[in-house]
Amino acid sequence: MPDYYVYLKTGAHGGSGDGSDTNTIPLRAVSVSIATNKTIPSIPLPIGALTGESVTAALDLGMASKSISVSGFIIDTEIKRHDTTVKMTAHEIAQLLHSSVDSTGIAQHQALTELVFLMPSFVNENYVDRGKAADNTVSENGTVSVNIPWTFRARGGRNLLDNKLVFGSLPFPENENSTGVTGFVRSFSSNITADTIEIEFSLDFEVALVRP
Repeated sequence: MPDYYVYLKTGAHGGSGDGSDTNTIPLRAVSVSIATNKTIPSIPLPIGALTGESVTAALDLGMASKSISVSGFIIDTEIKRHDTTVKMTAHEIAQLLHSSVDSTGIAQHQALTELVFLMPSFVNENYVDRGKAADNTVSENGTVSVNIPWTFRARGGRNLLDNKLVFGSLPFPENENSTGVTGFVRSFSSNITADTIEIEFSLDFEVALVRP
C-alpha cells in the first residue's frame, strides 16, 4: 500500500517514469470533496399556449466545470527534486506549496499541474474484473483491488463501451502511476499553531487545460 493517497505533481513531473515520489508533494488528506457542475445552454420556448405545458430547449455540448477540494495536514516529509532527496519540515512544505500556487505555469518546477487522489478499483479500463483478468480460473468478482487515480474519464477505447460514439476519448487509468486530473490550484491555505508541528491545510483544485 502506498504511504500517501493524495499528492500534487509539478509541471516538471516526467510521467510514469517519475512515479509518485519525484517532483511530487505528498499530502495527508482527511477529506476529499469532488464537484461536477454541468453547463447546458437552455432557452424557454413560447409554445405553452399551444401545448398547455411550458417547454425549455437545451443543447448538451458536453460542458462542465470540475473541482476537487482537499483538506488534511502536512508533516515532515521527504521530497525528491533536482535529482536529490531531502527531508523537509512541515513548515517548509507549506511554504513550498504557497510559493508554487503563487507561481506561473512557465516555472515548471513550481507550478502544480496535476492532482492525484488514489481510489480502490475492482474493474479495469475494459470493464473486466481485475481478479479474473489476472487469473482465468477465478470465478468470483472483486477478489483483486488496485489503486488508480480518480478520473473524470470513461472506460473503453475510442467508440467502445462507455465511449460509444465518442471518437476522441482519453485513456482510463490502468494503475497508480497513471495520470490523475490536470489543472491548477485555485487556492491553498494553511494554519500554523504553536501546539503541534503538523500544519492543517485546505486546497481547491480546478480541473482545466492550462496553457502555458
